[in-house]
Amino acid sequence: MKKIIGKILYKLTEFISVLLDAIISIINITVSLVSSVARGLAAIVGAGGCLFLMLMGPFGIALLLNPVTLFLVLFFVIFPILGTKFISWLKYIKYMVTEYLFDYSENLIMGKPNSKTFNDYGRKYRKMEEERLRREQQRRQEEQQKQWEERFKQWYDYQNSQRGNYQGGYYGYGQNAGYGGQTYANPTSDFKSKYERSCDTLGVGYEADKYQIKLSYRKKAKAYHPDINKAPDATKKFQEINEAYEFLSDDNIQRYKSFNS
Repeated sequence: MKKIIGKILYKLTEFISVLLDAIISIINITVSLVSSVARGLAAIVGAGGCLFLMLMGPFGIALLLNPVTLFLVLFFVIFPILGTKFISWLKYIKYMVTEYLFDYSENLIMGKPNSKTFNDYGRKYRKMEEERLRREQQRRQEEQQKQWEERFKQWYDYQNSQRGNYQGGYYGYGQNAGYGGQTYANPTSDFKSKYERSCDTLGVGYEADKYQIKLSYRKKAKAYHPDINKAPDATKKFQEINEAYEFLSDDNIQRYKSFNS
């Protein structure tokens, strides 16, 4: 009897999993569409859309202050934020419920006791998400590091080629740099500017070591995490904090110090 119940429960869980996946996909597509429209409207406003309405006189002002217009503005601003959070919550619920039911049904079929609770799967999901975010952060950090390495390499190669031209055509290692008359700007100024902005975002001094940076990052990230901080700009601030921390890698810390030594 338990085996039959287990098989029925397993099939039911498969249906729940497919249903939740479909709901998540629909909401995700809707959020993407609304976000695209919101970006388009923002571009129109940035190009002088509000000024155009103001120039239309009372009619433009009335249209701008119309409750429907205000509702649409709030909708296009708030819906993508809430939609993204709702998707994250649904993924959490889906994993916790389906994994619990899959294991429970398999235990019924195998005749084993069920020792785990929903909370056990919830904690496992949160750990998996933290690890996924850590890997994504590391990947972005590595990609960003490669971009800066390439910019500095192009600059050094170009400098070598210029010295080679001056010495009678000897290019050495940088013989292809500056091919076709192309020149490269010194990235040092951009690098130092971004480094210092990143330090300002995390609230650390420009000579801070990696431990001070990591400690400040943890405090800032916790304070502005969207799940904790309900301020309208919390998500944007949280992203800026993460981007700043990703940029302040060990290699970039050493590079900045070498420029100021």
